[in-house]
Amino acid sequence: MTLEEVFADNGPFGAAFPGYKLRQPQLEMAQAVERTIEARGQLIAEAGTGTGKTFAYLVPALLSGGKVIVSTGTKTLQDQLFNRDVPSVRDVLKVPAIIALLKGRSNYVCHYHLARAEHEGRFMRREDIADLQKVKRYANTSGSGDKAACPGVAEDAPIWAQVTSTRDNCLGQDCPNHKECFVLKARKDAQEADIVVVNHHLFFADVWLKDEGAGELLPACNTVIFDEAHQLPEVASLFFGDTLTNGQIIELARDARAEALVVAKDFVMLPNAAEALEKSVKDVRLIFKDTVRLPQHELKEKFPSFFSQLVEMTGHIQHLTELLAKQAERGEGLEKCYKRAAEMLALLEKWQKSDSAETVHWLDVTQHGFLLHITPLNIADLFQKQVNLNPRAWIFASATLAVNHHFTHFQHELGLWSAETATWDSPFDYKQQAVLYVPQDMPQPNTAEYTRAVVEKAWPLLQTTQGHAFLLFTSLRAMREAHEILLEKLKEAGLDWPVFLQGTGSRTELLDQFRKEPNAILVASQTFWEGIDVRGEQLSLVVIDKLPFSPPDDPVLSARMEQLTKAGRSPFMDYQLPNATITLKQGAGRLIRDESDIGILMIADSRLVEKQYGKMIWKSLPPMYRSRDLANVQKFYAVQKQKARTNDVNGEASAAENQAN
Repeated sequence: MTLEEVFADNGPFGAAFPGYKLRQPQLEMAQAVERTIEARGQLIAEAGTGTGKTFAYLVPALLSGGKVIVSTGTKTLQDQLFNRDVPSVRDVLKVPAIIALLKGRSNYVCHYHLARAEHEGRFMRREDIADLQKVKRYANTSGSGDKAACPGVAEDAPIWAQVTSTRDNCLGQDCPNHKECFVLKARKDAQEADIVVVNHHLFFADVWLKDEGAGELLPACNTVIFDEAHQLPEVASLFFGDTLTNGQIIELARDARAEALVVAKDFVMLPNAAEALEKSVKDVRLIFKDTVRLPQHELKEKFPSFFSQLVEMTGHIQHLTELLAKQAERGEGLEKCYKRAAEMLALLEKWQKSDSAETVHWLDVTQHGFLLHITPLNIADLFQKQVNLNPRAWIFASATLAVNHHFTHFQHELGLWSAETATWDSPFDYKQQAVLYVPQDMPQPNTAEYTRAVVEKAWPLLQTTQGHAFLLFTSLRAMREAHEILLEKLKEAGLDWPVFLQGTGSRTELLDQFRKEPNAILVASQTFWEGIDVRGEQLSLVVIDKLPFSPPDDPVLSARMEQLTKAGRSPFMDYQLPNATITLKQGAGRLIRDESDIGILMIADSRLVEKQYGKMIWKSLPPMYRSRDLANVQKFYAVQKQKARTNDVNGEASAAENQAN
């Protein structure tokens, strides 16, 4: 069966999906994917919203008959592909393909750690005890052990940390529950499947770098497809580098103490050393009153006490390592802890050395902990080397990869200089469906009054759309400030509209609430800039406060900019601007998700129209009707909404007439 036959109006898709119509961009993309698979080449494909890119890559992949790995940016899309999209295409094509879903081990219930958690009873909240019983019942009846399917327990519930395993604390073949392990079952299913659906983090950690035992998947496959490929440079940088977190060290201390209490009760020095280590880790965090992101060389000047505390913590790890070495033969768990401690010592020693020409060593202090990073400045050569190891097809697909229809930035990031590139615009009629509004008389983005001005300019639009809005901010500080200002204005206006704030619930919970509530408003930061699909009138307004340039004090960005300058390139034009453009395209893409959607996109940052580089950015956005006049924007929305209602009424009347006839 040819692609033309598959995608024809009267073909299999037309028969399977009522109202299906052939979209030429979808067919053209599918043909490009087919050619790439046959040639074992590389394809970078940007397909606008509504193109149907998922089916465009799945159809030729399933028809190819080879083993395919599909990697996505989020576990949400991963579940959607496995549960809905891939089975739908397989059934339409009537091909006997076996599909498997593979996630990282922390997504599967571990029988051993579940039993240990129940035995030890180390719970912080009463809810944890109830959640443990739900997980236990689920583990006894589930075929997959995937925590996403566990009823009544949120995916971010604290109990999961106690009832799942990590690469560090998995006992492997020595585990008493080895035969019933959900992780091993998932990997076995993946080995035997024709289509394996993973996510980018798992792809690099397991499939590519072979850290956790799923590395044999890649050599066996003919095609690798990355959906949401715009995320790859950041994810690849993470996995080509090294990171040590306070959580890993605390987990080591707690695991060492727990194992000692089981198999080395007579050796009291071990649990005492573990407790001392845990305290020293917390003391490191207490040095910082706020969140911090700094390169190692600046820490010495700004936080001199950090290094003395780091030396003390390292001493505690050294002491624990020596004690574990003496007791390792008494149990597999203690031996694992010893190996982990030794690896941590080596990484700490490596981190404390100065930056090299290829890497930057930096500290990221979060609200609850800290991370020590060694990040490569250039991953292109590393990525290209891996891609070229074995001949297979590589497909990189996303709605946002190009900057003004050019892929140079993405190709430089991953070393894909010889890849074929192609762009297919969205079939949506953006000039009739959406208006881009850049308000006039805005203060400079770096001024104290800027966030209040954003809310003030958005306020009449919120009244026009009656809520139904996302307000997206480039920083958490601005997000929180805007939330407070918005609540004040709603109170003054006597409006009881629901306002949801990022961080007050999981992303899934907030989205579910937003979809259900009339007049809902969501105030969020970049967590909600991508991977969100809210169709229809429920999302009619998207407000973005600033052009999303990465903060110049970001340690990795600063080092990469310095490297580009030394190479005679422009850090701003070659790196910062393309990254900001791709991120902005993602945020703007939340607005129009369907052919019948009508909406307003407000970008408050006047640099978009007043700076020369702004032209490159807005030319990369969907071709919406544009205006800087509020009255024009409100009129556009009112007229287009009225047209849509008239079309709906006429459509219903026509359908009723046809039914009567």
